[in-house]
Amino acid sequence: MANKTAGPEIERLIKLLARLPGLGPRSARKAALTLIKRRGDLLEPLTEALAEARDKISVCPECGNVDSLSPCSICQDPSRQRTMIVVVEEVGDLWALERAGVIKGLYHVLGGHLSPLDGIGPEDLNIGKLVERASAPEVREVVLALNATVEGQSTMHYVQDLLKPSGVTVSEIQKGVPIGGELDYLDEGTLAAAIKSRRPI
Repeated sequence: MANKTAGPEIERLIKLLARLPGLGPRSARKAALTLIKRRGDLLEPLTEALAEARDKISVCPECGNVDSLSPCSICQDPSRQRTMIVVVEEVGDLWALERAGVIKGLYHVLGGHLSPLDGIGPEDLNIGKLVERASAPEVREVVLALNATVEGQSTMHYVQDLLKPSGVTVSEIQKGVPIGGELDYLDEGTLAAAIKSRRPI
């Protein structure tokens, strides 16, 4: 609900903030007031950072990561093992696995999961590019590090079937990921254990 005592500029700011994940109308109002009160040390630097992000950050055409480089810094890193591709739902999951420090290979971000009820089908995800990448001669294993939700597991089975003709080993992360758990909310130790104890599927 908009703050009727505020001007249109503040109302617009509140409405935009309320569209962010985890921010409802009340939290958005608090965030807007904080930004306005701290114009010099918070609002202005944030405005500059957002403008820079808009101008310089893009989606990696190879893996779907976000970066100011294209292809992204992970795809360009010569120390990465080209034999392994770790598939995740969202960029936040990629970041979580990077924090755990156990991935030496490359990544592939699907951009979500299959959800027929929400109208999200295979054509809405970055699956075609994954199949193409998995068919490269140097790729030997694709690790499906998808969330342990119903949608995540359905997506995993769908992707697994598509990858069969490529002949690569397809494995899934295992121990430590609870049913219904999302990777971005798990600690680094749990993620490391899940990756190390992956198993073929």
